[in-house]
Amino acid sequence: MKSYGNRSGGSGVVAYEVEDRAILIRFQNGDTYRYTYERTGQFEVEKMKRLAESGKGLSSYISRIVGDRYDEKL
Repeated sequence: MKSYGNRSGGSGVVAYEVEDRAILIRFQNGDTYRYTYERTGQFEVEKMKRLAESGKGLSSYISRIVGDRYDEKL
């Protein structure tokens, strides 16, 4: 996994991994979740990928928009 940039300084996200149709997100508590096109939605997953690469806004986006629409907890 790649370290999350956390440019805002207060993110709960620490790392991520981009897949073709999904993104894996690891949070500060050590939990890792897979968000997929099928469960989360293609638009949302692609937005999460862009936010992950930019290092800003990912945790907020998950909290506000995605919620618990993850495919699985790893």
